[in-house]
Amino acid sequence: MKCARLSLTVNTSLFEPHNLLPSDGKAINYGPIFSVEESDQSFTKLMSSLPWKSDVIKMFGKTITTTRKVAWVGDGGLDYTYSGATKCPLPWTALLTQLKNRVEEQIGESFNSCLLNLYHDGGEGMSWHRDNESTIIPHSPIASLSFGAKRRFHFKHIETKERITTELEHGSLLVMAGEIQSYWLHALPKSKAITAPRINLTFRQMKPS
Repeated sequence: MKCARLSLTVNTSLFEPHNLLPSDGKAINYGPIFSVEESDQSFTKLMSSLPWKSDVIKMFGKTITTTRKVAWVGDGGLDYTYSGATKCPLPWTALLTQLKNRVEEQIGESFNSCLLNLYHDGGEGMSWHRDNESTIIPHSPIASLSFGAKRRFHFKHIETKERITTELEHGSLLVMAGEIQSYWLHALPKSKAITAPRINLTFRQMKPS
């Protein structure tokens, strides 16, 4: 039995892409790039079609199992190591390929992998960090696609401590590029007010293993 193909079209909203950062890299907010219907369909299919697993990481000498769930997808052989754990890539699904193609069309870049995070509610988040692992091509863009609950997203400059806050909406795209990983930390803060889940897809350019 063949699954119906999800048709993804360009959202023609008047949102103007803009860089959130004053210097030392780019964080370009494109706003929603899919219609609400397309975003709803993508969210539902991602929730049910991926083998979500808790993230097991090492911090301060301790092994921690997160309530947040993850999935690592990519071209063959693109293992990803971070926080003391190595993940082997799952194959691209038809939906993930469509989403990747749409993001690539939007920003004029190509990607070979994607880290997906499932946050069940606002009680789950991500502390300050940089995506600067040695397996990621230096200064390559990372495209962050969000489905589900709207969440705040923070940036903090490493030297000046300046902070920038934006909101990631259902079906929205945020692209981090240039020297951002050298100068800025980013975080997804927890919030008791958020009771709905969110799925975040971060498309990446990884070095061949």
